[in-house]
Amino acid sequence: QVYVVFSEELKCWCRALVQSVQCQAGGYQLGCFLVDYAKYCSVASENIRVLAGAFAKIPHRAKKCRLHCTKPLTLHIDYCENTAKIGPAKRWDTAAIQHFRKLLE
Repeated sequence: QVYVVFSEELKCWCRALVQSVQCQAGGYQLGCFLVDYAKYCSVASENIRVLAGAFAKIPHRAKKCRLHCTKPLTLHIDYCENTAKIGPAKRWDTAAIQHFRKLLE
């Protein structure tokens, strides 16, 4: 279900999907995905509202997606043999993530 949350970063109300709920000393903190900005943010529970009427039917501008059959790679350096090879990795390198984001922009 899509809700409306106040984003402190954007200084406005945004449509969001709630991803997680954490209990803290001052109340609840909600992990949200902003469906029109493709951003994740954390929101206090008092800054969430139910989305009313026709606004709930407007399509999301942002979609979650994955690259089909694309696996992370990294450069493996062997100092003993003085070689470098590209091979599979468990996670994407930070540089690869930044490069991909620049390509999208």
